[in-house]
Amino acid sequence: MKQVQVHPERCVGCMQCMLACATAHSQSKEMHRAIGEMPLPKPRVHVGAGLSGEGFPNRCRHCDPAPCLLACLPGAIFRDPESGTVLIDPDRCINCASCAMACPFGVIRYHQDWLAPAEKTIAVKCDNCIVRQQDGLLPACVEVCKTGALTFEESADALKRKTAVVARSVSAAVDQQFPPAAGVALLLEMKKSLHSLEDR
Repeated sequence: MKQVQVHPERCVGCMQCMLACATAHSQSKEMHRAIGEMPLPKPRVHVGAGLSGEGFPNRCRHCDPAPCLLACLPGAIFRDPESGTVLIDPDRCINCASCAMACPFGVIRYHQDWLAPAEKTIAVKCDNCIVRQQDGLLPACVEVCKTGALTFEESADALKRKTAVVARSVSAAVDQQFPPAAGVALLLEMKKSLHSLEDR
């Protein structure tokens, strides 16, 4: 199943994902109208700063098994069987904060939401923009991210791509520090030639 994937090395900390997320979860779905809504719509993705000030878009990973789901006392947190997305039923949430204490990523917030009973504070987290997906749209944070820090794809595809990038960077460093033996060097040259032919 496709999920929003985070690539922190590409994040520039522009926070456009936060604005798009809050707008997507507003009543009007329009930014200029959403800023006047009560309760004020809030984002489900939160950009933090790393040690060097670099951005990091932090959001729910929809873990499986999900600690928040296991810790939820009233059973308000559940997994959508079709998408695998972990969701919260605002009517059942009792604002006990058990889910936030169990979440290893610190992505659950508490505030009022227009989908919850009036003036009730509830747990809120990323829902993978499940309503937008049903309309054939990308999650709002992915759609607005221009650096590719957020993508919507299968986890296996993202991991395979990352493994290839790491493998290329490590093999280049090894070539410079430890020249391969003659037979291995010949084999590596043959593989490079085959790859260059495949790329044409």
